[in-house]
Amino acid sequence: MTASAHRAAHERRNLGLLVAAQSLGGASPPIIISLGGLVGQMLSSTPTASTLPVSLYQLGLALSTLPAAWLMHRAGRRMAYLLGAAMGVLSGLVAAWGISRSDFVLFCLGTSLAGFYGACVQSYRFAATDAVGEPSRQADAISRVMVGGLIAAVIGPQVVIWTRDSLPATPFAGSFYSQAALALLALPLLLALRLPPAPPRAQASGARPLGEIARTPQFVVAALAGVVSYGLMAFLMTAAPMAMVGCGHSVGEAALGIQWHVLAMFGPSFFTGRLIARFGKRCITALGLALIAASGALALMGLELTHFWGALVLLGVGWNFGFIGATALLTECYRPAERAKVQALNDFLVFGTVAIASFGSGQLLHTVGWGGINAGMLPMVALVLALLAWGASRQRATQTTT
Repeated sequence: MTASAHRAAHERRNLGLLVAAQSLGGASPPIIISLGGLVGQMLSSTPTASTLPVSLYQLGLALSTLPAAWLMHRAGRRMAYLLGAAMGVLSGLVAAWGISRSDFVLFCLGTSLAGFYGACVQSYRFAATDAVGEPSRQADAISRVMVGGLIAAVIGPQVVIWTRDSLPATPFAGSFYSQAALALLALPLLLALRLPPAPPRAQASGARPLGEIARTPQFVVAALAGVVSYGLMAFLMTAAPMAMVGCGHSVGEAALGIQWHVLAMFGPSFFTGRLIARFGKRCITALGLALIAASGALALMGLELTHFWGALVLLGVGWNFGFIGATALLTECYRPAERAKVQALNDFLVFGTVAIASFGSGQLLHTVGWGGINAGMLPMVALVLALLAWGASRQRATQTTT
């Protein structure tokens, strides 16, 4: 086998392992999100605190991005990912124990601990760029790993259906034991990863300060595109079921709308990378944001089931293009020695926004309504589209002068 063939086989192996790990790790959030509120209602003495376990998971994910990145830089991605999966096992066991003891605080601790595992799983897309190396292939590698999210979107809900009543004395505990089992299955896959090591200290010593990188136009545009794409998607996905039920639609119709939304989120990953390779990162990112704006416009046209479902499908496809495109744009912002801290800052901003959206979506829906939420997001999308256009013109001007 030639060196190039051996390298290609090594890359395929690593990407396959990352897809499988993403499929297992990405199944944890659907379990927590779909059952966290129900268990919260069952265990909490305060009705307003019922969604706290889900919000604490999102907060734990956001706060874990920085220590997870530090660990990746110091000990390598594989060691950090193994610890993340171990935390995933522990979180599921603690959450199930909290249910069995009817202890709301213990259950919340379990969902919070799952945030560290979630932060590691979210960084698998960056590990894919390390696996291939060549900048021209990174967008396709990110897209391929995100396909695992589509598999996870099937595994997570099915685990809930199969296991929520498996322990009649403690409803829902079986699903959290299953969450721990999924993380346990991911451990041997992550152990088999063979990713490039972190840059040596001599190379890392020449890295720019994080503040300097964060002020560059490239980082601002890439991070803001990721924040708006993911933040708006999470906010609207959380508010949509409540809005649908409030408008007279059934819980089953709301659940079906979310199912189509999730399929639309991850289904395009089969070809998003090829679209980016053909049309460019900025173009596909802008297309994703335009589709998110179109979902808001459709939602403003009416409150029929077709308006809700159509808006959720557009929102899902828009998130896919916008978030994968923004992730690919971010890879242009850093040198190899800077990657860990820049990726961590980006994910802290993105998932911090998601955590805030999780805490505030219900209150804002009650205050301004479904129409107000969708109208309010349009200026944010317009701002990022304007920045993308400005960045593209700036890049063309630089290429012309050189």
